[in-house]
Amino acid sequence: MTPDICFFSHLTGSNRLFRLFAAFALVFALSGTSVRATGCLRGVNIAGAEFGGSDARYGEGYIYPSDSTLDWAAARSMTAIRLPFRWERLQPELYGDFDPAELARLQVTVQAATSRGLTVILDLHNYAEYRGDRIGNGVVNADALGDFWRRLTPYFASNEKVVLGLMNEPADITAEVWFEAAQAGLDAVREAGSDQLVLVPGTIWTGASHWFAPQDGGSNAKHAETIHDPRNNFAFEVHQYLDDDYSGTHDSCPRADDAIGALKKVAAWMEERGYTGFVGEFGGTASRDCLQGLEDMVRYLNDNSDTWIGWTAWAAGDWWGNYPLSLQPVDGTERPQMEVLAPFMAGGSAPDQCGVSGR
Repeated sequence: MTPDICFFSHLTGSNRLFRLFAAFALVFALSGTSVRATGCLRGVNIAGAEFGGSDARYGEGYIYPSDSTLDWAAARSMTAIRLPFRWERLQPELYGDFDPAELARLQVTVQAATSRGLTVILDLHNYAEYRGDRIGNGVVNADALGDFWRRLTPYFASNEKVVLGLMNEPADITAEVWFEAAQAGLDAVREAGSDQLVLVPGTIWTGASHWFAPQDGGSNAKHAETIHDPRNNFAFEVHQYLDDDYSGTHDSCPRADDAIGALKKVAAWMEERGYTGFVGEFGGTASRDCLQGLEDMVRYLNDNSDTWIGWTAWAAGDWWGNYPLSLQPVDGTERPQMEVLAPFMAGGSAPDQCGVSGR
């Protein structure tokens, strides 16, 4: 929130030095490019609401997290979950009203999670498209994304434990086109009256390994610098898997060191510009090299919490079954990946205690 400038009118002659200092402090506070979230965002993605096609039926093609899964997340000292959901289900027609039943499911889930002390990152899980049409193709444009967030934000604006993720993994779209749409989404959130933290991803699936990759019109790094926020409360979201092509689709993690190196390169870029970042997805199987890579990655992120405000691993959820990257317990037994991640969860720590490194 903007500081109360009226405070300075109560200062008189003997306090001129303090008044001058306070004025400089105010200018500094308003001139930054992004700020940290109020707390450590550490947890998992809880997938399911993004499953199935856009016309899938609830309970058959997709599902929201069960109470037992939310209980599990809270009991593991997580402070946040990332909640994927689909644009088309919530807004069946562009610029149209929300589907009441789907909106209710989303609201109930957010309430259930936040009542357990979990911050919920609302993740519009659409890869920069709507019903197969990519943003920027003339049918789906920046205004459409802005309209969506202008409509959704008021339902959650009063909940300080909600973070807004503008889009999951924009793909097959240039950074130039995407960041124009991202700005429209961010502007819409603020116009709707929200001061909440907004997460802004990049293109090429927002991979840290692709942040500086050449594109037509310029890289993510180039166009990310155009993002501006009157509330000064945003962070860049990146994803980074550990396997040989950084896709999260292979059984081993031979490039874990390279993945962490990519995060460090993005971190250096952010630190030079006063930005902060959030790692919305990363993960690996239960192979020995993946488990070691996961431990090394979360230790690095926790040890650099001034730059990285948090992370959510991929992925838990009630319907994963034997999915190799699943973090969902089976018959009450934790997955090996969660045994690695659990010591690094924040557990409600105060912000100045975010740097705990785990075991």
